[in-house]
Amino acid sequence: MTAAGVVFTPKSPPERLREVARAAEAAGFAQLWLWEDCFYEGGLTSATAALAWTERIEVGVGLLPVPLRNPALAAMEIATVARMFPGRFRPALGHGNLEWMEQAGARVSSPMTLLREYTTAVRDLLHGRTVDVEGRYVRLSDVTLDWPPASPPPVIVGGRGPKTVRLAGEIGDGVLLDAGFALDKVRDVFATAAEGRTAAGRGDPFDNVVFVELDPTSADLAAQMDESIATLSGIGADTVVFHGAEPSFDPEPLIAAWETRGT
Repeated sequence: MTAAGVVFTPKSPPERLREVARAAEAAGFAQLWLWEDCFYEGGLTSATAALAWTERIEVGVGLLPVPLRNPALAAMEIATVARMFPGRFRPALGHGNLEWMEQAGARVSSPMTLLREYTTAVRDLLHGRTVDVEGRYVRLSDVTLDWPPASPPPVIVGGRGPKTVRLAGEIGDGVLLDAGFALDKVRDVFATAAEGRTAAGRGDPFDNVVFVELDPTSADLAAQMDESIATLSGIGADTVVFHGAEPSFDPEPLIAAWETRGT
């Protein structure tokens, strides 16, 4: 069954997160997603707060830009959140906007190499493994988490291009595609991720996540949501996440529409 979620974008002030998270849960959404866009709101702090304010809803961060954090620190933070809220945290890793990474003094010359090394290290640490690696960017010496999660959260990889998407299938637990792409592109992304999994000989669970942008002023939001889920699940989506269009990005009309579906 396809899971449905809604996005609280960092265009909204962080003090609104509590009411939105609780409303999304009350409306019956399975997931609430956050963005860590530069230079707005911290994804891990926001996710922890949203999880603490709610009881059931899963919270994802799509995505955490890998150049901004040491992978050992990222694994520590993710593990802590996952242990405090078992089964409810869904972190996604990705390149981040390269211009923003430049602004932050964190841009690297080979984002693909960094993402591969970083995702592998973080996932290994979350699974309780000792990481001893001397890579181009990731250098960890005999690092083991003292408090790995009993049930490691899925490490999802965000991407658009075929190399990143294939990497997601090869080493990640899911792929995240942002909004605005035609169905053929979405289908290609899922197929490319599947190719990566086949090449790596993987048969473990994998989550195809896609964001969908909707106009929050539309009169038929609920119908658009149902149609999007039906269409996207038909081409392989496991999770469909809705967010409001510019300029407001307001999630509240989406939450209200979801709550009144079928009434």
